[in-house]
Amino acid sequence: MKSIYIILFMFGFFTKVVAGNFGTAYDYEFNSIDGGLIKLNKYKGKVIVIVNVASRCGYTPQYESLQTLWSEYKGKNLVVLGIPTNNFRQEPGNNKEIKDFCETNFGITFPMTEKINVIGNNSHPFYKWARKDYGIGAIPKWNFHKIIIGKNGKVAETFSSITKPTSKKFLKAIEDLI
Repeated sequence: MKSIYIILFMFGFFTKVVAGNFGTAYDYEFNSIDGGLIKLNKYKGKVIVIVNVASRCGYTPQYESLQTLWSEYKGKNLVVLGIPTNNFRQEPGNNKEIKDFCETNFGITFPMTEKINVIGNNSHPFYKWARKDYGIGAIPKWNFHKIIIGKNGKVAETFSSITKPTSKKFLKAIEDLI
């Protein structure tokens, strides 16, 4: 009888781990494209839109929509974070070149990280966490994949590259979380 209680206790303990308690986005930080750190815990209580970006992609014009989103919603507890990556062979530049491109061509003022990996074994720990927290929908299939982090620090929604940040569907997801 004692062994049954021990087994039930063990399975009860393990189900909490299997249930997806992998922490929150607030556990992660990125190196900023400007130097310094971008700590996601600084954004507790805000909705965070994380987008892997590239300057030589067919979706690169979405930078303009991301800047519009940032400008219109930053006062409503929304943060946009751009994550440059060359995983899809469309961001060959270094951090300075990326920053200059974004500022010159799109007037980007939202925070951006240094260039990192967003897929594969060498991906940034945030992306590994997002996959554990949300599933394969959090894995970028291409540039301008969007991950929305809710105010609780968990992945609330993901959107593929084809969804513009100013689309009705995307904006509704944002407004529902704000």
